[in-house]
Amino acid sequence: MKVIDLHSHYSTRRGYLFQSAEEIALQEKTWGHRTGYRTDEEMVQDFRDAGAAVFLDFGFTLRKSVSLAQMRELHDYAGELIARHPDVILGGWISIDPSHGKEGLREYERCLRDLKMVGLLMNPAMINIAPTDPLYEGFYEISAEARAPVLIAVGYTVEGAGLPGGGGNILEYNHPRYVDEVAAKHPDLTIIAGRQAWPWVNEMIAVLLHKPNVWHELHGWSPKYFTRELKWEISHRLKNKVLFGADYPLLGYERLIRDWESEGYSEEILQRVYHRNARALFRALGRDLPV
Repeated sequence: MKVIDLHSHYSTRRGYLFQSAEEIALQEKTWGHRTGYRTDEEMVQDFRDAGAAVFLDFGFTLRKSVSLAQMRELHDYAGELIARHPDVILGGWISIDPSHGKEGLREYERCLRDLKMVGLLMNPAMINIAPTDPLYEGFYEISAEARAPVLIAVGYTVEGAGLPGGGGNILEYNHPRYVDEVAAKHPDLTIIAGRQAWPWVNEMIAVLLHKPNVWHELHGWSPKYFTRELKWEISHRLKNKVLFGADYPLLGYERLIRDWESEGYSEEILQRVYHRNARALFRALGRDLPV
């Protein structure tokens, strides 16, 4: 095992992040990744071959077009994969639009209780609902009580990029100021800020230094393209808080490991990023990872 990957996606047709032809064209333009679906077994073998143990996210379940009934079927699918391959699929992130209200809360509780999924994932700019919106309060309460982490996407998103008006998606909702406010109001909640928070990287660094209940995983970017300030902090003041995230299948493990190891970090720092910090985070939540 080389890495504990806090955030990647399904490469199967059923779970693939991008569903429509327009979305697939955009992802191929953005990442240069040609869509090729994998079977469940092929996907799991990809993780084994890379030495990766992963937490997976559907992402598209946030969209209004996905009903709760469809969502439940996908969550059951995720739970089955976790149960069959616990050594490489460590859990699934649960992406639920909080506008679903009490039914959404019940589904979230079911996923945590019955399916052994990991916690809530929020992409605020995807649904234009700030993490500080009262709609999320029930989710935060459940998460804190269950000792389940909440992953909040920050920074730039390709969701809607290049479409008229950015597809209606408002980047402001991915500003780290919202993570700061949620962390202050919910000190018992474990928050993981997902992605490099560009163009607000320094603001994100300030939140990470100030709030002990906020961690940082860095999916979706090669470390070659991190800002100078973030690169420095990874091996200094944030050395205990940075977590590996890939964004498989959009970014491959071989490339990411190669890029991490070309940046001049010591072996100690790399091991912290690859898996030691993730182990510490989940140990603090009362969960020893099985890898």
